[in-house]
Amino acid sequence: MSQWGCGWSLTQSWTGEGLPRVDLNTLQEHYGQLHRKINHAWDLVVMQAREQLRAAKQRRKGDRLVMACQEQTYWLVNRPPPGVPSVLEQGPERSSCTAGQAQMSPQGLPSNCSPPGPFQTKNIDFYKREMELCRKALGRARVKSSVCLEAYLKFSSQRELHDPIMSGCLPGNPWVTDDDTYWTLNAPSVAVPTKLRVERWGFSFQELLEDPVGRAHFMAFLGTEFSAENLSFWEACEELRHGGQAQVHAMVDAVYQQFLAPGAARWVNIDSRTMERTLEGLHQPHRYVLDDAQLHIYMLMKKDSYPRFLKSAAYKDLLAEAVIPPEAKKRVFPFTRKLPHSSPSPALLPAATSGEPAAAAGGPECGEGGA
Repeated sequence: MSQWGCGWSLTQSWTGEGLPRVDLNTLQEHYGQLHRKINHAWDLVVMQAREQLRAAKQRRKGDRLVMACQEQTYWLVNRPPPGVPSVLEQGPERSSCTAGQAQMSPQGLPSNCSPPGPFQTKNIDFYKREMELCRKALGRARVKSSVCLEAYLKFSSQRELHDPIMSGCLPGNPWVTDDDTYWTLNAPSVAVPTKLRVERWGFSFQELLEDPVGRAHFMAFLGTEFSAENLSFWEACEELRHGGQAQVHAMVDAVYQQFLAPGAARWVNIDSRTMERTLEGLHQPHRYVLDDAQLHIYMLMKKDSYPRFLKSAAYKDLLAEAVIPPEAKKRVFPFTRKLPHSSPSPALLPAATSGEPAAAAGGPECGEGGA
């Protein structure tokens, strides 16, 4: 018969009001015993903590480092095996229980669950699952928080001047004013790009390819190195990927005959393994059949042609000749600036100093009212 700590059993009779008959004296006695035990244990914990703190302050810095390493090593070595609940785990979701496979064992527990206890039968399938989970955990790539934060900081500082929200727009902000010079200077096709736009091409190869002006200048540079067919092949693959479904077969055949076939007019250099996979996919052509060859040419341009383009005289000339938009004159008190299209609502106009404007404004209403 199970007992509660307050002094009454679960099998005791109940009163008419639905409450158990509890002796208050017994309850107070048990409560007092519990209170004394907790106070005694807490005093012992406080005393041990003070002694440990005093001993830690007396140790040298090298000894403290050794103690910290020993403690970390202890918890790494004595970590509970997979499937055993531990206070080191962050919540019950780390258990090997999954909601999708809720098969119950004869004892009433899920067969894919791994809580401890004598009621769980750990068979060979259980250990196979645990081994698979450990193998996946070992193969998962992990990055230190310091390295990740350093990369985010570098990314943010590099693009701070190119963010319209952080650094503003030159010569004016087209979102809040009627000045659309910003859109004109940063149009997809312009004769002379801005300096910020040319600098952004040096951030990454993808930034260069996403800009039509940058891609055109890169194509001209590749023409001087007799390798413009690489970028033309990449553009053809992009057109195939995003083109219509009805033209897929014709476009695949055209790209193959122009760039990949033996003796093609603009043949591109692809390794044999990639060419074999591409030729196997041409038996059933689809819009992604040239992805392997496109990736190979992309990496070739990124590692070989793109660094030379950034160091070339053509890119340096673009930086020197790029447009620097003039900064608009700032007001001393920007909050006094009037909007280009102010509202004609009478609620925003100042009160009339004379009665004539008011009478003129209220004349029609009064006349209509009088009528």
